Parts: sequence; C-alpha cells; structure tokens
Amino acid sequence: MSAQAHPKLALRPFLPTDVPLLAEIFRASIEQLTGDDYSEAQQKAWASAADDEAAFAKRLSSGLTLVATLSGSPVGFAALASGNKIDLLYVHPAAAGQRVAAMLIDALEKLAGGRGAPLLTVDASDSARGFFEKRGYVAQQRNTVLAGGEWLANTTLHKQLAAKREAS
Repeated sequence: MSAQAHPKLALRPFLPTDVPLLAEIFRASIEQLTGDDYSEAQQKAWASAADDEAAFAKRLSSGLTLVATLSGSPVGFAALASGNKIDLLYVHPAAAGQRVAAMLIDALEKLAGGRGAPLLTVDASDSARGFFEKRGYVAQQRNTVLAGGEWLANTTLHKQLAAKREAS
C-alpha cells in the first residue's frame, strides 16, 4: 500500500512561479487567522501588501525565502532578510496547527545561526507573538506601523542563537 498515514511536510527554496500561490496563502492567513487581534479594515490593509504581485515577488526574492509543502503542495512560507530578521511567516489556515510554522522557523534559525548571526529579530503581529515567545523570543518593544492607510500594532522580539562551532 502506498497511502500515507500522515501527510509529509517538507521544505524547499522559493521559486518565482510560487508568487501567486504565496500571495493567496498570505491573504488567507491574514483574513482567517488574525481576526481576534485586528479589525477587518486592518486585515484588508495588511493583506493588500500582496496586491502588487511584482512588489510582493521582489520582497520574497530579496532575502532567503523557504516554502513549506504538505504532500507536495505549498502551505506556508517564511523569509529571512539581512541574514538576521524574520521578515515573513505565513501559513495557510487549512494547515494551521500542523507544525508548519515551527518547521519554517527552525530552518531559518539554523540557517541564520550557521551563517554567524548572533540573534534573530522579528516584528511579530499580535496574532503571532505567542508563537514566537513559546520558542524563546523575548519582546523588546511595541511598534505601530502604517499599512494601506491603517495603523497596525506589532512587537519586536529577539532570540539569541547558539554559536555553532562544531560541524553537524
């Protein structure tokens, strides 16, 4: 029998052909997973960042973007900017709670640490803050950012990365 009891999660590098699907994941994640923390107007303004597909593609390709797949289909993505800042972390609502975000962040932490970054920074939405705090990130400051004509609050968090000296 070739049926899988558990769908397989995997990671792969971002490809330019992923842009439309990642834009959809971005929008769906914001629309369906942040309603407890942000108003509908704030969600629409935030999600509009993917409306300009060329600009969204540039943001995805400007850093190191990883795509999480479930049985081969993209279900989430995360981007590392400047080698030490988590710029994006979005998971499709249908895949929420299946360790997709954890797998993406584990990979970014390993990559950043392997490249010598002493710490990782993230500006986490109020919806994602608890996820990062459970993973050892410590709140540094509250921020208010303007997105699509709406003010959104987030929190800058840092996590010290272990210095990797030994080859693994």
